[in-house]
Formats: sequence, C-alpha cells, structure tokens
Amino acid sequence: MKEDEKPKSFEASLEALEQIVHQLENGDLPLEKSLELFEDGIRLSRQCQERLNQAERRIEILLRDNQGRPAVNAFEEARSISDNGPTDS
Repeated sequence: MKEDEKPKSFEASLEALEQIVHQLENGDLPLEKSLELFEDGIRLSRQCQERLNQAERRIEILLRDNQGRPAVNAFEEARSISDNGPTDS
C-alpha cells in the first residue's frame, strides 16, 4: 500500500493483515516478496493497534462520571453480568 492511499477501515486492515500472515506462513515466497509482505504487515499491525488505542480512549471518555473520573467499576459490573448471565435467578 502506498503512503498516499486512503487508510482502510479497521476491519479491512485486519483482513489484509490476516492474508499477509497466511501468505508468509505458506513459506513459498521469494525473500524479497516475503520482506515486502512483512513490512506491509508491520505497518498494518501498527495501524490496527493505533485504532484500537483510539477506540479505548473514546470509551474511557464516554465512561467518565459527572466529575470526569473514570467509571471503571460500572463497566466491570456490566461485563461480569454479560459473562455470567443475569444474577436475578
């Protein structure tokens, strides 16, 4: 992918990364092609990680209470309820 191309969505980047990993795992590529794919994979991996970091920061902002403090406890409670099912049995 060229530097001047429009960035892909997270899902498209992840799919492209999975394809690169699959091609590299096959092991039947010339060295130069393998290096090119590896470089593309590293770039895509960094893009995906940055997008995940941005999403995490957005979620942290959305979960703050009235005073701007993180409301992590409420999120943990919601997650444990969804993991274990409702507790009103």
